Amino acid sequence: MRVGLDANTGAVLTGWAECQQSIGLIARTAIGSLALGRSFGSDAPALQDAPQNALTIMDHFMAIAEALRKWEPGYRLKNIQAKQLGADGRVGFALTGDFYPNALQGDYSVVETNAGLQVVVGGFAQ
Repeated sequence: MRVGLDANTGAVLTGWAECQQSIGLIARTAIGSLALGRSFGSDAPALQDAPQNALTIMDHFMAIAEALRKWEPGYRLKNIQAKQLGADGRVGFALTGDFYPNALQGDYSVVETNAGLQVVVGGFAQ
């Protein structure tokens, strides 16, 4: 069973709620920004100041997909869509995939399909 702490309130998070927080953290953390985890995160924050055109959006898709594949064993991304392009550099995405609640124990026999969430990357205030 997944268990963690809510980054804002300190309350206990379990299951899908903990996985959602993990996905957001992975997507918003720039690779190289953590002193004790230099390889953790995604390349998506590095794209914040790039022109928000089709090529950059595709680069965001790839950065998020690669990071989730590497760092979140409990979520298998199936679909990603750009939902928000802000003048402040924020880019919002809708993710859909399969959640494996017991993946951290190596058990992929239980799956919750079509688990979706919204992730916002970049911007001035996160």
